[in-house]
Amino acid sequence: MENQTEKKIKMLRSDNDEEFCSKEFEELYKKCGIARHNTTPYTPEQNGVAKRMNKTFMERARSMLSGARLGQEFWVEAGVTTCYLVNKSPSSVLEDKTP
Repeated sequence: MENQTEKKIKMLRSDNDEEFCSKEFEELYKKCGIARHNTTPYTPEQNGVAKRMNKTFMERARSMLSGARLGQEFWVEAGVTTCYLVNKSPSSVLEDKTP
């Protein structure tokens, strides 16, 4: 994110999933000076947009692999391609402009 926008990340909001609460993440937060904000446990409505976007990315990457008849070893490439395509596609939130 910082490389793409040339802006420093000041705060990261996440749910209480294990991958965001590890020691490695804690060290990264401190090292980079990022404040951490966790949503309230068992309230998915607080992070619904992010959860939906993650689900959309997964579905698109899975569809790409299936359509091309490629195996799981290409999962990372499918994910990167999905991200690229989403970022290059018009968004209604941005009045049909690309990010």
